[in-house]
Amino acid sequence: MAENKETLGFQTEVRQLLKLMVHSLYSNKEIFLRELISNASDAADKLRFEALAKPALLGEDELTIRVELDKDKRRLAVVDNGIGMSRDELIDNLGTIARSGTAEFLEQMTGDQQHDSQLIGQFGVGFYSAFIVADKVTVDTMRAGDDAAVRWESDGEGEFTIENGARKERGTRVTLHLREDASEFLEPLRIEALIRKYSDHIGFPVVLQVADEDEDKLVNSATALWTRSRSDVSDDEYKEFYKHLSHDFADPLTWSHNRVEGKREYTSLLYIPATAPFDLWNRDAPRGLKLYVQRVFIMDDAEQFLPLYLRFVKGVVDSSDLPLNVSRELLQQSPDLAAMRSALTKRVLDMLKKLAQGDDYGPFWNEFGSVLKEGVIEDHANKEKLAGLLRFATTHGGGDVQDQSLDEYVARMKEGQDRIYYILAESHATAIASPHLEQLREQGMEVLLLTDRIDPWLTDALHEYDGKALVDVAREALDLPGGDGSISQDAMNEEHKPLLKKVRKVLRDRVESVNVSRRLVDSPACVVSGDSDLSPQIRRMLEASGQALPESKPILEINADHPLVARLSAEKDEQRFEELSHIVLDHALLAEGSQLDNPAAYVHRMNKLLLDIEGHAHSD
Repeated sequence: MAENKETLGFQTEVRQLLKLMVHSLYSNKEIFLRELISNASDAADKLRFEALAKPALLGEDELTIRVELDKDKRRLAVVDNGIGMSRDELIDNLGTIARSGTAEFLEQMTGDQQHDSQLIGQFGVGFYSAFIVADKVTVDTMRAGDDAAVRWESDGEGEFTIENGARKERGTRVTLHLREDASEFLEPLRIEALIRKYSDHIGFPVVLQVADEDEDKLVNSATALWTRSRSDVSDDEYKEFYKHLSHDFADPLTWSHNRVEGKREYTSLLYIPATAPFDLWNRDAPRGLKLYVQRVFIMDDAEQFLPLYLRFVKGVVDSSDLPLNVSRELLQQSPDLAAMRSALTKRVLDMLKKLAQGDDYGPFWNEFGSVLKEGVIEDHANKEKLAGLLRFATTHGGGDVQDQSLDEYVARMKEGQDRIYYILAESHATAIASPHLEQLREQGMEVLLLTDRIDPWLTDALHEYDGKALVDVAREALDLPGGDGSISQDAMNEEHKPLLKKVRKVLRDRVESVNVSRRLVDSPACVVSGDSDLSPQIRRMLEASGQALPESKPILEINADHPLVARLSAEKDEQRFEELSHIVLDHALLAEGSQLDNPAAYVHRMNKLLLDIEGHAHSD
């Protein structure tokens, strides 16, 4: 059948991944067997699902996975009688990587084997792991319902061949021609131990067949792990099942295995990963739980069972109530879905609450904290629970680590304080040095330092916690406890009316108004937003995305006790007064983290001021 043979090139990303994987995972090369058996299990699952509509596809055969060893020929094969592949599917599945974000994933590779192996583990290596131990891989397959077998073969260097095959039954056989340094994987005891380690939880029999030996050996328990009693499953088995499910290399942080009985009957096994997937921020990426109905696989990535902000959770849900022919569309209409979704969401949040009591929550927050903040915005029913899971950097201790809870903040509140203060900034350095904090710092009040891009939306959604309102210290109407409330803002402005009037006139095109500040101690000035205005951070993000926004000017606050303001007030030269007024505003904007509309004008004013100072020094 040579006329049907063609040679094709791997997709560029496949070639890159193969090269990186073989070098980065070489010290953990045994995982190839886990990946290939996992693929075979998926193929069996998919056949059983398709057979719901077409029973003839399954026939009377028992779905089985076979591992064949031939020491003399240096071959190891993983064989299944699952769904199989057509010629086009073979090219698509083994010649390309269709996952969105593949290019971004590859860009994160550094050449550091430990770092790269972790990334590859998050990405999932699947079939390509075979090339860690094999110098040639042959795939013989026939799709269920077809009568045309196909053979795929490659040495993993850049090309593969595809031709008509001789396989007579449905399913797939992956034959590895092992490298000289992979002889350990020709030893039956070694392979048997690996199957027990990595694949005991798979719900299909995994049989070991050794050349020249008459008897095949059933190696695994062939019982789906989530169907077993929790007391019968070890921690190591739970961890290995997670790796089978997610193709992650790292152990999960925690998990929850639960059976619900009564009005609705289902089993769930949910995992919290230790590391974020590379495409966590792609809200359109495949996500969700693996759905089974009465032990029959129905679909991967059933996103309906958990809200979007919990897209990092991995696991299985097995329902006894849903129909076997359920589709994504029917699932949305199922009256049982809302109740299951609510219960599963609560279970994940309870897992996180328990996790928050230990040392693993810090690493979890570093990986997934910003995603969890989405929940406060999107999930009103669970907003209070989620708020208790949030962690922040604060002025308490001055560190930039997000490790302080709102409960800890409230416990440290000063006598008479009834509000939770926060500041939004582009970076921790900008936040901690902000002039808006000066009066609060002098009074010993703690401030949340919010620097994540999502934080402006978070604070808009949260409003309060434990009955304490959240207050932005960079808003106009900041009322500080312990301050001199006997003097009103109007009275303070009236006392310095001539200066304010002159500054307003000079800066009328750049500011909404000019007031005497209650919040400044050491700085001459700061800018604040009106209470109904967008925060500068949200405004900058929306403008960067191309949205047209109505004009908005900041409010300038000046520290009447600062020497620079006193110098400004005493200035008789009108031109210099104007230049100093602009410089005071420019410095206030820079301190807030804003970019100046006209940096050249600012540089010109500063140069002129420095030359004037130098001229005065020489004349003296």
